[in-house]
Amino acid sequence: MENKVSIEIPPADLQAVKDALQIVGNILNPYLIALTDDERRTMLKMGEATEPFVGKVMDYVVSNPQFLNPFTDVPEMQKDWKAISQLLPVFRTMDQICSNLNDTLMEAGKEVLEPALAYYNAVKMGVRMNVPDAKPIYEELRKRWEKRRKPNQEEA
Repeated sequence: MENKVSIEIPPADLQAVKDALQIVGNILNPYLIALTDDERRTMLKMGEATEPFVGKVMDYVVSNPQFLNPFTDVPEMQKDWKAISQLLPVFRTMDQICSNLNDTLMEAGKEVLEPALAYYNAVKMGVRMNVPDAKPIYEELRKRWEKRRKPNQEEA
C-alpha cells in the first residue's frame, strides 16, 4: 500500500493557519451572506460560462440604456458585479486550498482506515479462536458496525 500522506505539521504552523483563517473570516464576514438550502436550490445561478455574458450586459446597460426595463436598478447591478469581480479571485484561491485539504484528509483517512479494519478483523479472528483480551476489544469496536434501529421501528 502506497503511503501518500506522511506529514507532521508543527503546532506553530497549524496555529498560524488558524489565526490567518480567523483574520480572513473577520474581514469577510461583514460582506457575506448565508442562503438556505431551498434558496440555493431554486435561485438562478451564474456559472463560469455565464460570466462573459453578464459582463457584456453590464457594458450595454450603460451604453444602450434604452433597453432597460423601468424596474432595473443599474447602480445596484454594478455594485453586485463589482462584488463578484472582487470576491471571485478570493473564492478560487480558497477553493483550491479546500480541494487540496479535502484530498489530503480523504487520503489520510483511507491510509488509517485500512489498517484499522485489518486490526478489527484480526480481533474478530481472535474472538473466534478464544484469544485472551480479544472479546472486550471486539465488543467495543463492533459498535461502529451495528445497525441502528430507527426510532419508529417496532420490535418484531
